[in-house]
Amino acid sequence: MAKVTGLDGIVAAETDISLVDGEQGHLIYRGYWAKDLAVSKEYEEAAYLLWFGELPDEARLESVRNSLQSKRELPDRIRKLLEALPATMPVMNVLQVATAAMSDDTPAWPPTIGQAVELTALLPTIVTYWHRKQLGLPAIEPDARLGHTANFLYMLTGERPNPAHVKALNAYLVLGMEHGMNASTFASRVVLSTQSDMASAVSAAIGAMKGPLHGGAPSEVIAMLDAIGSKDHAEAWIRGVLGRGEKLMGFGHRVYKTRDPRAEALREVTEALSGNDPWFDLAVQTEQIAVALLEEYKPGRRLYANVEFFAAAIMRAIALPTALFTPAFTVARVVGWTAHLLEQAEINRIFRPQSVYTGPQPEQQQR
Repeated sequence: MAKVTGLDGIVAAETDISLVDGEQGHLIYRGYWAKDLAVSKEYEEAAYLLWFGELPDEARLESVRNSLQSKRELPDRIRKLLEALPATMPVMNVLQVATAAMSDDTPAWPPTIGQAVELTALLPTIVTYWHRKQLGLPAIEPDARLGHTANFLYMLTGERPNPAHVKALNAYLVLGMEHGMNASTFASRVVLSTQSDMASAVSAAIGAMKGPLHGGAPSEVIAMLDAIGSKDHAEAWIRGVLGRGEKLMGFGHRVYKTRDPRAEALREVTEALSGNDPWFDLAVQTEQIAVALLEEYKPGRRLYANVEFFAAAIMRAIALPTALFTPAFTVARVVGWTAHLLEQAEINRIFRPQSVYTGPQPEQQQR
């Protein structure tokens, strides 16, 4: 019997939250194209859509903004926990520990929107607090006058962020919010299905996200863009890579067999911001040249830029340290996780898949 691994193609749940269609290149959030949301909506609007199933009117949008702003400050208990942890601990480990510690604040079952808001509001604060601690810098308190994305950048540096950087990062965070029944989402739903609490389920999701096969950072794409340096060098550099039979980082995707809709949205944002940052200019030119050369060297393979390619340009433009790439992805994805957890609670049944025993049988007893 062939071994069955990975659960590829196995349906684990029905969901109203998102559709990921790799063959068609579709990513849909609650009936809306995710790429349109990324280009035209704020983080808070997309979060409201995933949590409540509809886009907010102005009054509801203001309400969710205020709710997120009011929950940004670290509770004393979590601050003391962070102060006690060794400064060498990686950010993702810190996020997982701090999130698990938040489970004492709320009743275990059922999960609530309020818990989802609190987790979403606090994760950027934890990330920035820890980053600055590792640099030997004081923490920067959140600014209630700023939106979710702008405040995240502000807490990293203490400086008012460039509006072009805010817009680009906002698009990235919206596109990172949700992506179907991926490993971290499945891990969170499994934990919650036992009637554990939301914070524990999100902590489990973070544990899955920090694995390099799931939440891997686009650092190799940044290294590629750094090596290219300018658009004038792009064609020769890419021809060298393809001529040697090496992989071109940031192109192709396991799920999407056509253009990655997330990359399409980030390209649109990046193109619109060209002229505001040299890294946006370089990314746009490099992507155009690379797609043409991939078709020349690998005809019919349909290799296009994936989300990591344009994410790398954004991360490089905002000067986000490599160690914070996966934490930033986590700051985005917590909305999708919590939306799935609220959905799981409504129809809950504990996950209990079967396995096939392939080990030896005990020796037959002599009669």
